[in-house]
Amino acid sequence: MLNLFQGARALFLAPHTDDVELGCGATLARCVEEAETVDVAVFSTAADSLPEGSDPDRLKLEFLKAMEQYNIPPERLHVYDYRVRRLNYSRQEVLEDLVQLRNSIRPNIVFTPSGGDVHQDHQVVHNESLRAFKTVTMLGYELPWNHFHFETRVFVSVTEAQIAQKLRALEAYESQIEKSRGYFDEEFIKGLARVRGIQQGVPYSEAFELITLKV
Repeated sequence: MLNLFQGARALFLAPHTDDVELGCGATLARCVEEAETVDVAVFSTAADSLPEGSDPDRLKLEFLKAMEQYNIPPERLHVYDYRVRRLNYSRQEVLEDLVQLRNSIRPNIVFTPSGGDVHQDHQVVHNESLRAFKTVTMLGYELPWNHFHFETRVFVSVTEAQIAQKLRALEAYESQIEKSRGYFDEEFIKGLARVRGIQQGVPYSEAFELITLKV
């Protein structure tokens, strides 16, 4: 079985603070166990999407709390402050940030939103990551509520413990749970992982779009 993570320098790209945990939080847990280094970059703390009266830094603090579940060193967390749903106005700046991450981290595997994700901010991060990281392995993660179609070309088997780690990380996002986001539902998260696992012949899995593969 091919192991893309052993000794890898992995970079996870999130348009917003909860996207990586939702899209591939169990894979993130596996990567932390197996990769040489793991970095997570978030481009918007989505202050405009907070419940009324919230501290503008609430989602950033929730993200940092979520990352504590993965024991990722703070210096490997990169949080930018682009305005939610406005990343398309800052495409060049986003690209420059991605290039800086490429040059400082030198990742050999990058996780980014899939090409079929229709959210405008997710499209920006996907497209600009293609420009910045076209010479390394890239996988597009799945956020089903943003897809009309999703090409499942790569499956990452994960354990029940890694699924539990993902769920604990998502519990940090109290602001989004307050807003009754259906995709935070534990049954949905475990159910999707079970579906992807059945497709692969294992108990649990997360699926990805294959963008590039360098071996």
